[in-house]
Order: sequence, then C-alpha cells, then structure tokens
Amino acid sequence: MLYLIGLWESVREFIATGGDVLYFVAAALFLMWALMIERYWYLTAVFPKVKSKIIADWDARKDTTSWYAHRIRDAWISQASDALNARLLIIRTLVAMCPLIGLLGTVTGMINVFETMATQGTSNARLMASGISMATIPTMAGMVAALSGLFVSSRLEAKAKMAKEGLVDSLPHH
Repeated sequence: MLYLIGLWESVREFIATGGDVLYFVAAALFLMWALMIERYWYLTAVFPKVKSKIIADWDARKDTTSWYAHRIRDAWISQASDALNARLLIIRTLVAMCPLIGLLGTVTGMINVFETMATQGTSNARLMASGISMATIPTMAGMVAALSGLFVSSRLEAKAKMAKEGLVDSLPHH
C-alpha cells in the first residue's frame, strides 16, 4: 500500500511539473489502451466463434456456386471485415492525437515562460526554468503515449487483416 501511495505521489509531481495538459494526454492514453485491449479481446476470443459460425453457415448451404451464393459469401465476409476493423480508426486517431496534445502543453508552457519574463523580468532563471520544464514534459509525455500505442495498433491492424484473409480462405467459392 505504501508503494502505491509513493507511486501516486510521483505521478502527481510529474503532472504538477508538466501542467494540466498531462490530464488530457492521460485521458487519450487510457482511452487508446482500453480500445486496443477490447480489439485484442475481440480478435482472440470473439472472432474465432464468429468465423466458425460463418464457415458452418456456408458449409450448410446447398448452393455455393451461383452468383447469389457468391454475393451472400461476399456480404458475410464484408460484415466480418467491418467487425474486425471496428474502432481501429479511432485507435489510429488517438495515437496521432497524443503528440498534438503534448504540443498543446508546449504552447501553454511557453506562454507561461513569456508571462514570467513579462512580469518578473528575464533575471529570474528559476521561474523561467519551471516554465520551460512545463513546456517540454507534455511533449515528451505525448510522444511516449503515441509510441506505446503505435506498435500495438499496427499489430492489431495486421492481425485483423490476417483474420479476414483466413476467413476468405476458409470459404471456398467453387
């Protein structure tokens, strides 16, 4: 318990040093990871059952060679593809937004530096350093958040593409 309190204090100090923009970075990071975990769960636990049902429905059809049968097959593949790719665009968007939110923190931090220079003068180096720190930490946090999601989101997209191709290969069109 003492460890968690120490960890929480470290996070609070980090946010205090970097400014309130870090709350937005944290919110984007949390949403991005929640969506990525959901997609991973769908790909590993739910989609295999969906795929089995589609294959069973296709194998149960008497007609698998007519034009109508191929359109039904294409519709099933399209629906499965839509379900596989659901929320991947939102994840990619959140990955791209994290550095931009960090840059917003840079702008607000630099505004604080300029306000300090305007009110205190340029001789107070300590106040200027805290403003510059507030300007660089959100950028770093946004970049780290984006990098943490970049690899996983590209892996999820590749897994979704492979799952769709596996489904297509499992539905022979005679």
